[in-house]
Amino acid sequence: MQREKAAAGRILRQPGKFLWSVLVAFKRNQGLLLAGAVAYYTLLSLIPMLALILVGLSHFIEEQQLYTTILTNLKLVIPEHAERVASQVWGFLERRQLVGVMGIGAMLFFSSLAFSMLESAMAVIFSHRIRRHRRHFLISAIIPYVYIFLLGLGLLLVTLMSGFLDTLADKHLIVLGWDLSLAAPSRVSLYMLGVFGMICMLTSLYLVMPVGRIPLRYAFAGGVTATILWEIIRHVLVWYYSNISLVNVIYGSLATAVVALLSIEIAVIILLLGAQVIAEFDRAAIEPPEEDPHVLGG
Repeated sequence: MQREKAAAGRILRQPGKFLWSVLVAFKRNQGLLLAGAVAYYTLLSLIPMLALILVGLSHFIEEQQLYTTILTNLKLVIPEHAERVASQVWGFLERRQLVGVMGIGAMLFFSSLAFSMLESAMAVIFSHRIRRHRRHFLISAIIPYVYIFLLGLGLLLVTLMSGFLDTLADKHLIVLGWDLSLAAPSRVSLYMLGVFGMICMLTSLYLVMPVGRIPLRYAFAGGVTATILWEIIRHVLVWYYSNISLVNVIYGSLATAVVALLSIEIAVIILLLGAQVIAEFDRAAIEPPEEDPHVLGG
């Protein structure tokens, strides 16, 4: 704790130097290359993962309600083409009887690739922890499937809450003679529910993906910051793709994949930058500060 306070004091005295060290470390770790790799595997994993979750949850919840929830959450990640991705997942659901045991196994494998690649990227960023901690390969193999299960559980909870909020949207309150509709508060609550889910997801990634134990306060601060940054950039991307972008003209039928990949890569860059900030602070708290040679020389 004393080292953490000392590290925080040094950062507060020289925040510019700390941010510069974060950017230098991110470049040294080839952060953009890591983000591109994670984004590619995320795009590869997205549809099979959502399809498996949708098939599993369709035994408990009405399919159309699940589709609406998936579409709402996809708009938080790939806002411009969420409808097309969701429709592809829905198309798989209609043809799920054609997929056998081998097909399910292949989809599970592809669904796990994004989390496996993200763990590898985190290992590069938190390389100073690799020297002190080790993770058994079975744990690394299990983590992606635990996340798929937790995503399904989270989607189930969000769907149930969405159904409850939808019923409230049709209600009215009479306050001092004023007829107040609950439609707007329900929409705001649904949006905040999605944002809260994203904060929880990012916080858990910062907690679990690096080896060793990351303090919860570091992970939560990183999750909140990354979510706020992504929400700002997400709205900028929606405006850009709607008013300026020539992606549809240049790439034609490939525009959906290109825009989805770019959107995911920007989100991953934010995620990895947040991890780099945590890593640099963690390194400053673990490792002793470098001595100033001028001070030593008298």
